Amino acid sequence: MSTDPAWIDAALISARPQALAALLRYFRDMDTAEEAFQEACLRALQSWPDKGPPRNPTAWLIMVGRNAALDVNRRRRMHDSLPDEASMSDLDDAEVSLAERLDGADYRDDILRLLFVCCHPELPATQQIALALRIVSGLTVPQIARAFLVSDAAMEQRITRAKGRVSKAGVPFETPGATERARRLAAVAAMVYLIFNEGYSVTGEDAEARGRLSEEAIRLARLLLQLFPAEPEIMGLTALLLLQHSRFGTRFDSAGQLVLLEDQDRSLWNLLMINEALALIDKALRHRQPGPYQVQAAIAALHASAASAKDTDWQQIELLYGTLERLQPSPVVSLNRAVAVAKVRGPAEALALIEPLERQLAGYFHFHGVRGAFLKELGRISEAREALGRAIALANSAAEAAHIRQHLDHLSAAGGASE
Repeated sequence: MSTDPAWIDAALISARPQALAALLRYFRDMDTAEEAFQEACLRALQSWPDKGPPRNPTAWLIMVGRNAALDVNRRRRMHDSLPDEASMSDLDDAEVSLAERLDGADYRDDILRLLFVCCHPELPATQQIALALRIVSGLTVPQIARAFLVSDAAMEQRITRAKGRVSKAGVPFETPGATERARRLAAVAAMVYLIFNEGYSVTGEDAEARGRLSEEAIRLARLLLQLFPAEPEIMGLTALLLLQHSRFGTRFDSAGQLVLLEDQDRSLWNLLMINEALALIDKALRHRQPGPYQVQAAIAALHASAASAKDTDWQQIELLYGTLERLQPSPVVSLNRAVAVAKVRGPAEALALIEPLERQLAGYFHFHGVRGAFLKELGRISEAREALGRAIALANSAAEAAHIRQHLDHLSAAGGASE
């Protein structure tokens, strides 16, 4: 039923990005826009259960929020009292007029303004993520703080600093031109990917909080896809997140221990997410404009499509990582390609590939874990033990450290096999 509390909550969440973006355009102040939207939500919770939802919830929230903020400003200037609730609620004609102006172009531009403000280059990545989660997604400060394993006060300070930087930088609220838009869209996509990765590193007690970040990143990616339905890289980004998240429930066992991809129960992977992602990849590839997100999604799709670990097409995965190296050169990409090389041509060739990366990846947990695994396969046990020990020291979580210790235990059980 439309007056059901769950429906109202979903409607408010869905309307938030566009309503807040329109209010930000109107007031050109982030705090004012946020307060106006919160006031509109409070009035919706008071009005909608009895009177039913308006014909256009988003337009209603924009109109009520704008009027409420204007009233606050008037009271501050003139000490006038608020209009009575009846006059504030009689918004049918105004709502219809506003709804007619909320066409596709306005919607797209308003949302882009909001996202571009949150991803302004003046802000470091940590502040971009925190601001987007608070402003665009509507997560509370405690929810964001818990996901990032910091105190509420620290996260509140981070968000306040971000808003201050935006204000001080004089960020324009107009929609940028085509060239600037393309550059800023890449920044928005990167921010969404960073949010997902924060959630993907989920472990232990914070699983629920950090898992929510992955879900929120997917929601933001779908929002971008609505704004840019013909952009293949946004299709690729959305597909990549869906494929990675489809395995969420199988990445850790009941004891919180990490379960490798090859050991996960594939029957528990989310098939609906996988199929949605595969359709997006197919659509993106038809554009013949390959990009890093599309290639990463194609790699994830090969893993998701394999009936079992032994059926994985590692040769194709290696070729795709080679493409990714050309599109987005990175020692981490080269490290991942080496894993595929080990599957196709053996650990000796793979080890030769990663040895030149040691200086760049000296502080990277996965480098030492992968190198230790290659050395172990080659029977170079003491070197493998040393590499795995370094991986434990650099592990980002107890689950990662425990996984490496299992490898060390196996080496110990082998009784110091030959070099």
